[in-house]
Amino acid sequence: QVQLVQSGGGLVQPGGSLRLSCAASVSIWDRYDIAWFRQAPGKEREGVSCISMITNRTYHVASVRGRFDISRDVAKNTVFLQMNSLKPEDTAIYYCTALRSGPPVDRLLQMGVDDYWGQGTQVTVSS
Repeated sequence: QVQLVQSGGGLVQPGGSLRLSCAASVSIWDRYDIAWFRQAPGKEREGVSCISMITNRTYHVASVRGRFDISRDVAKNTVFLQMNSLKPEDTAIYYCTALRSGPPVDRLLQMGVDDYWGQGTQVTVSS
């Protein structure tokens, strides 16, 4: 059974930074890519960033592009989401998910089939 365990998150002031981690219990990188989704209160879940574990190509939605960075450490079975210049509208519960490899990275958030999810972590941006 594959488990995705998240860490990081918390409370930060606007303009601050946070880093989220998503660690897989076993190596799944030959079959899956990793994405981060978020869900704010009263809003639908939205895809934020994703990374191809094979090619290391990344994609970010427009609202976070230039502020967020996604990276991987294959040896540690871990993916990171570095969030900089945080805004109050970034406040949400963030989830990592393992999506079946196949779609190009810029279509992964829309087309990816999700098999595994992390437990979620709260990110609050407030002064």
